[in-house]
Amino acid sequence: MSFLFGSRSSKTFKPKKNIPEGSHQYELLKHAEATLGSGNLRQAVQLPEGEDLNEWIAVNTVDFFNQINMLYGTITEFCTESSCSVMSAGPRYEYHWADGTNIKKPIKCSAPKYIDYLMTWVQDQLDDETLFPSKIGVPFPKNFMSVAKTILKRLFRVYAHIYHQHFDSVMQLQEEAHLNTSFKHFIFFVQEFNLIDRRELAPLQDLIEKLGSKDR
Repeated sequence: MSFLFGSRSSKTFKPKKNIPEGSHQYELLKHAEATLGSGNLRQAVQLPEGEDLNEWIAVNTVDFFNQINMLYGTITEFCTESSCSVMSAGPRYEYHWADGTNIKKPIKCSAPKYIDYLMTWVQDQLDDETLFPSKIGVPFPKNFMSVAKTILKRLFRVYAHIYHQHFDSVMQLQEEAHLNTSFKHFIFFVQEFNLIDRRELAPLQDLIEKLGSKDR
């Protein structure tokens, strides 16, 4: 949540996505922040009693977008066309971009370009009222869960790139506690609702196991 971040983080990579104050989703976000403050992340990610699963996933997806936006915003100066000419997460994993509409055939591109495509694409999904309805009583579409899963799968790749290629910079900036807390929250959330295929998580599998074992 936003309270985790220091002064540098006022710089975001893309504009922050706000949830309208006074809305039910805003109340859910406040609930999530309060339970996160308790320190028990496994409990904090659980669906609150009586709440709609789609809405809970929507609110948290927006929040993770904002968190990753801030985290990547702190290291953009180190993630350049020359330092990261491909979008990778260590030597074994490389990502090529396609969104199915504007770019149908996956293209190889630099990490800053890929992340720009990715965050712009996510933003477009979050701003689409037919996919992410913000008004009470407007139903979520039938394909909502598959869209949310794709968004979260892609956001994971930004975490994976930051950990593999820029962790030294994160440590220099003393942002590693923020990054670790944010990623742990993200992983516990996707595990709770089975939102990302285990194979997709492979680039950070060791870290995921380490974070999970600390919590048992």
